[in-house]
Formats: sequence, C-alpha cells, structure tokens
Amino acid sequence: MSEEPGPALVIAAEDPRRDDVRALLSVHLAFADEHSPPEDVHALDVEGLLDPRLTLFGGRVDGTLVVIGALRRLARDHAELKSMHTAAAARGRGHGRAMLEHLLRVAREEGLRRVSLETGTMTAFEAARSLYAGAGFVPCPPFGDYPGSRNSTCMTLLLAPGDAASASE
Repeated sequence: MSEEPGPALVIAAEDPRRDDVRALLSVHLAFADEHSPPEDVHALDVEGLLDPRLTLFGGRVDGTLVVIGALRRLARDHAELKSMHTAAAARGRGHGRAMLEHLLRVAREEGLRRVSLETGTMTAFEAARSLYAGAGFVPCPPFGDYPGSRNSTCMTLLLAPGDAASASE
C-alpha cells in the first residue's frame, strides 16, 4: 500500500515586500547573522532583493510559503543564486532541491552559461553546501564583489546549453 503524495509545491516569482516573504527573509537574515561574522554576511534584505537584475521565487504548498530562492544576473551569461532558504518546518521534504532545480531551469531558459553562489564554511551551512555539490556545483575563486574569506566558499556550475544535464569544470 503506497502513501498518497502530499500537496504539490508551486514555485512562482514573488514580491519581497509581501508579508510572508518578508517573514521568511527575516528568518534567513537572522540565520546568516547568527552563523557568520558581520563582515561575511552577504544575505540580501528586502531592499537588496528589489534589484532589477534579480528575480525572487517562492515555493508554496497549499498557499503557505515554504522556500525562497533568487537568481541575480551578473553578466550576459552568468548569474548568482541568492537567498536560498527553506522554512524549518518544511525541511527534509525536497523543497530546497526543487527550488534549486527551478532556478537552474530558469537560468538555462534565459541562455545563461554559468551559475555561481557564495555560502558559509561553518557547520550550519553544511546542508546547503551538500545540496549545491549534489547538483554539480564545484568550488571556485571568489567572484563579483566577494572578498576572499575563510568564512565563505564560492561555488559555480557550468550549464550545458539546451540540455537538462549540466557540466562542471
């Protein structure tokens, strides 16, 4: 006897000013502040997420926001993942992986060739690093405005054009 599948995760663009989005962003920022020294907190607040080069997505189950993630265009063919966060009560259900897959699909559809990210090196960020490595991201030098820091790790993924599979170098 198999279990009935739970309600579907629906991912769509979100306005960071929406109340429930602000609330989850607040949790995300508090997590970053708790686990990173101030000089190495690179999480974006609501104003930062209003950057026209950035699209914030939210994943909802039965209308309840459970995961967020953003894609910020850095160059014609390069984007950065930002603000990936899954609500604590929704962890372990694959929502973070689904958001990551959605963001990579959007990047491919937009013709991007590379997606990069920065995350912490501390134990609290281990699950995030594992998620990204499992999707094919590999360590890379700091990019954009990120300074080199022992508290940060940068990762990148080369996207294979026109294919759901990706290649990394």
